[in-house]
Amino acid sequence: MQFKRVVVTGLGALTPLGNSAQDHWNALISGKSGAGPITRFDASKFRTRFACEVKDFDPGKYLDRKEARKMDPFVHYAIATTDEAVADAGLNKETVDFNRVGVIWGSGIGGLLTFQEEVLNFGSGDGTPRFNPFFIPKMIVDSSAGLISMRHGFRGPNYCTVSACASSNNAIIDAFTYLRTGRMEVCITGGSEAAVTIAGVGGFNALKAMSERNEEPEKASRPYDKNRDGFVLGEGSAAIVLEEYEHAVKRGAHIYCEVVGGGMSSDAHHITAPHPEGLGFLLMLKDALRDANLEPEAIDYINTHGTSTPLGDPLELNAIHEVFGDHAFAMNISSTKSMHGHLLGAAGAVEAAACIMAVDQQIVPPTINLDELDESIDPRFNLTPNHAQKRTIRYAMSNGFGFGGHNAAVIFKKMD
Repeated sequence: MQFKRVVVTGLGALTPLGNSAQDHWNALISGKSGAGPITRFDASKFRTRFACEVKDFDPGKYLDRKEARKMDPFVHYAIATTDEAVADAGLNKETVDFNRVGVIWGSGIGGLLTFQEEVLNFGSGDGTPRFNPFFIPKMIVDSSAGLISMRHGFRGPNYCTVSACASSNNAIIDAFTYLRTGRMEVCITGGSEAAVTIAGVGGFNALKAMSERNEEPEKASRPYDKNRDGFVLGEGSAAIVLEEYEHAVKRGAHIYCEVVGGGMSSDAHHITAPHPEGLGFLLMLKDALRDANLEPEAIDYINTHGTSTPLGDPLELNAIHEVFGDHAFAMNISSTKSMHGHLLGAAGAVEAAACIMAVDQQIVPPTINLDELDESIDPRFNLTPNHAQKRTIRYAMSNGFGFGGHNAAVIFKKMD
């Protein structure tokens, strides 16, 4: 089969750094932190009392009040970003066959706030089972994909990918696969997550996975730094319009960049810890390069998974060095989680959007809070510390890893 080319024609973002794709990007390249004290609930008794929250978001801007109450915040976020991406791409029924437009969306958890509220309400009552009739449709992880398609009338393939923090990378790869094999002409992909809740913070605290730097939350997410102590929980969404190249050209769409490959693997090791030798990371990187038909030296920038955890950060860099050799020191590497935190199932989408803009604008966003490099990390890596760097970026890669040993990476190319 002769694969079709796939390009990016629309972007939308709602993150702790900004409520649009452009605002998010501007904050990234300025090295802004989105972390601060938790406002969603009283976190005074938690070991971690801060997060990267979405700010000043009003679902009423997109939905009437009655409809908004039937949806969990992770769906509100998805609706907001897909509205932006669809408008950015200029999708309309005059130039696009909506029967050939799909929605493949990623989320690792789904309606956690809805589940929490319903259980707490039941537990505080007299035992009589009183539940919101929208409890299940608000909670289920696929509701975002379904409601996006209903809102816009897209009738192509429609589903949700769930692979923890690799979910939206898997969604992008699936969309890319459908498009290049001709099963669709356009696909809305990306991911959303809204886990800054009592249950979310409490659960990750119990795992001892999150930073406890409560006095300086804006400095808590510090990938590769000697003094990192865990990830910072984030929330939000990013939406990406992928389109078959000839279809995009025919309708005169603006093209940000091309998608050229995706790699996937499994650690087959542990539910939360990465393989001690980074085996899954290695397989994923090699698979992505093979799928894109690229030599390692072609990659100019990698937005790493880089969660700011003691175990994961050096393992990922070791895998990059093993696959890329000394070219690993010639490319730029950064972790934008240092700014927007870890968006779990939406992380891949937000970081893919950063790669897309990096390729489009030829600027590498930084890794902030990198003050003292961990002694276990080779100092020859250019981790883009604290300030954005301009450089030629022909190919950029976005890495994502998830609990359960799920690994997925996407490669983007600057348009010729």
